[in-house]
Amino acid sequence: MEKAKRASGSGQQYDESRQGYYWNDHIRAEQDALDFYKYDEKEAKKMIDAGYGAVQTHMNDGIARGSGMLVALNNNGDDGMRILKEESGSFFSLKRSVQTRQSYPTSLMGTLALLRQTHFDADWYSKGNSATRDLSLEALVANKNLVQIIEAGDKKNVLRVDKMGDRVGKQFVIVGGADAYEMIDDIKATKASLILPINFPDAYDVTNPYQEWYVNLADMREWKQAPANPYLLSQAGINYAITSQGLKTPDKLMEKLKMAMEYGLTADQALAALTTKPAQILGVSDMVGTLQKGKVANFIMTSGPLFEKDTKIYENWVQGSKHVIKDRHRKDIDGSYTALIAGDTYKMDISGDAKKVSIKIDSTKLGGKIAYDGNWITITASQKNADDKTFTRMISKVSKEDRLTGTAYLANGNEVSFTATKDVEKEKDEKEKDEKKKETKTLGPLTFPNVSYGSATKPQEETILYRNATVWTNEKDGILENTDVLVKNGKISKIGKNLSASNARVIDATGKHLTSGIIDEHSHIAIDNGVNEAGHNSTAEVTIEDVVDHEDVNIYRDLAGGVTTSQLLHGSANPIGGRSAIIKLKWGYSPEEMIYSDSPKFIKFALGENVKQSRYQNGVRFPQTRMGVEQVFEDYFTRAREYADSKGKKNFRYDEEMEVILEILESERFVSCHSYVQTEINMLMKVAEKHGFRINTFTHILEGYKMADKMKEHGVGGSTFSDWWAYKYEVNDAIPYNAAIMHSQGVVTAINSDDAEMSRRLNQEAAKAVKYGNVSEEDAWKFVTLNPAKLLHIDDRTGSIKTGKDADLVLWSDNPLSVTATAEVTMIDGIVFFDKERDLRFRESIKEERQQLINEMIAAKNKGLKTQEPKQSTKTLYECNTLEW
Repeated sequence: MEKAKRASGSGQQYDESRQGYYWNDHIRAEQDALDFYKYDEKEAKKMIDAGYGAVQTHMNDGIARGSGMLVALNNNGDDGMRILKEESGSFFSLKRSVQTRQSYPTSLMGTLALLRQTHFDADWYSKGNSATRDLSLEALVANKNLVQIIEAGDKKNVLRVDKMGDRVGKQFVIVGGADAYEMIDDIKATKASLILPINFPDAYDVTNPYQEWYVNLADMREWKQAPANPYLLSQAGINYAITSQGLKTPDKLMEKLKMAMEYGLTADQALAALTTKPAQILGVSDMVGTLQKGKVANFIMTSGPLFEKDTKIYENWVQGSKHVIKDRHRKDIDGSYTALIAGDTYKMDISGDAKKVSIKIDSTKLGGKIAYDGNWITITASQKNADDKTFTRMISKVSKEDRLTGTAYLANGNEVSFTATKDVEKEKDEKEKDEKKKETKTLGPLTFPNVSYGSATKPQEETILYRNATVWTNEKDGILENTDVLVKNGKISKIGKNLSASNARVIDATGKHLTSGIIDEHSHIAIDNGVNEAGHNSTAEVTIEDVVDHEDVNIYRDLAGGVTTSQLLHGSANPIGGRSAIIKLKWGYSPEEMIYSDSPKFIKFALGENVKQSRYQNGVRFPQTRMGVEQVFEDYFTRAREYADSKGKKNFRYDEEMEVILEILESERFVSCHSYVQTEINMLMKVAEKHGFRINTFTHILEGYKMADKMKEHGVGGSTFSDWWAYKYEVNDAIPYNAAIMHSQGVVTAINSDDAEMSRRLNQEAAKAVKYGNVSEEDAWKFVTLNPAKLLHIDDRTGSIKTGKDADLVLWSDNPLSVTATAEVTMIDGIVFFDKERDLRFRESIKEERQQLINEMIAAKNKGLKTQEPKQSTKTLYECNTLEW
């Protein structure tokens, strides 16, 4: 298959560059594999030598990639014969096309949104609604009955593309899931067939103790656990075929499969994943996959059972045409030999199908070369300062596989006969060692999540009685001394003194403080592959819910700081950003389980420097001024009203972006707006009032103190920093009294983080309101608990300690506003997700497990296994203006 040609030029491109095609150049569904087909005999031979008889291929470029084709790997045939099926699948991916510079999408969530809208548009187009032709949509419609295959990648993306498929009414075959074993129940629930990579990672070279810390525990575990993936998927009943994609060369296939078999994968399961399963998944079982009359004559001949250690592939027959890989009539002489020559004993190891030889006499290693031609072998040896009796060449006719006999030529020119006998006992010992190795392969600890600080079992709900605590209720009862709180069935069951409950675990809270969990109204933790979709000035169609990262260690760190709920906001790259995800920090649970059930709907807006690209060198996207920002809102609100009016009319086209903006206008979705300067803040309130809704929250709002009365009148809340200022020009007027002043004017005021580090100490940020503005301790505490709950419309469920509310609680060692206070127990829905004592045990177990894996990797290197250089896996700490394109 030809490679895609990379687009030339530089700078930002926001519009499509092609006419007659879809509006987004990354959608290239019109690509027909036959148009790019180019058979490469050299590359095909690599696949043939590895045992493949047919491959499915396509143009490997774009988000929608067009149709694929099934090709027989017949180096003895022609293209007319090789092409088994011209259209064998419709292909998609999460990767942008290199053939265009069009900016959108710039993020994973944008890619998923684009795929959704493209499929909505294809359905609309198929009903004859378009007045003009669109070759991309035509192709999507024409290919809709083909197998739908999407390249996803890791386990999280497998779940994401399946969810997207459910939304558009498609069951995708998904390429990916090499780490599916970590979320096997969730993967199984998709009912999707997988095309499974087996490019298991090599061990890391951790012999340098200063470099071993580059490798995190999750990456170490992947080396240990990934080979078990095929077996575990088979045990779970997940349908999959195995692909060579990701392997450096096709001949690594058997090596990797044998690794998988050491963890329990059977020969029958491995063979099915290479033959009948791919044929079934691709819908070509009538042509290939089994040896049956009438099917394509694709089969291989081997020296023994296919997956045994020393088995060799002799011949690969494709379409009835023989491809010789190794002459099956030639004797197999690989092995260890003892040779007696002129009274000296030599040890020889022949390997690599008689292509390599090593020679030793006593402890001296000789250089050696081997040539195997027909039934004759010639072995040459070399050694500096060799004596006359050292042999230089030996020639033997191969008549037996366990013995070589012939003539040796010595350094002094003499000829002597020799005999070399294969060391059968050594081979037997090696086989016994191999069998022993098979028995000792274990998966190692698999935790929830499968990273550092994960639990051995998924955290479960408990009945817990907190005894004798100082309880900050955030209700009219205020702070209650020496009070008990009973948690049952995930809810706050009772509050009082001297409570009792059978089967409850009692936590002695004497001298400690119990509060509701901290709620971070503005966070960017736990997001995968981009916090900003910056490709357009409005991206209401994207949602953070699509890209929640349940394995981000910042979730655990926030739990250690008493945070139980976070609103994960889109960044501030555009005036109308993406939708939010409100999550409970359920460490060890899946992304879907973290997202609030029946979550209130939110979206991110933004004003100021970021959206008008003030610090871009070549900013060209509208708007470029603050005046233009206002017009973006006016434009989209007007268009949304017109869209609403078109519903029910002929040729109506569903538009996810317009649907979301319409929800805003109808007060069904709430706006959190990134804001700094009072003039813009005032502008947006007036625009909202003009269009019949109100802004829910101004976040940052560092000039809120200037216009708190207007905010109160509008009905908008303020979620601010405690004392950040002077970090860019538009915050020059910020003051630390901002929160106190807004609060005094009746504005619902919260303090947020917008930062993965600050979110771990929001209790201390709240305390600053006591210092700056004399806010009472109870009201200051509400800035990070009850007030953000009100702003997020979840105060009926959390934010205070009240009977019937969710048991989202934190037990503190001291007054939570104190710099000495630490969270000792953090609970969500009655489940303990952070325990200070357990955290200390985690640290020890992580240290022990790391050392165990380091020892195993060093041992692997000492055995001569391939290793890779240590690498640092770092996760970007997102902020509002983070861009990754």
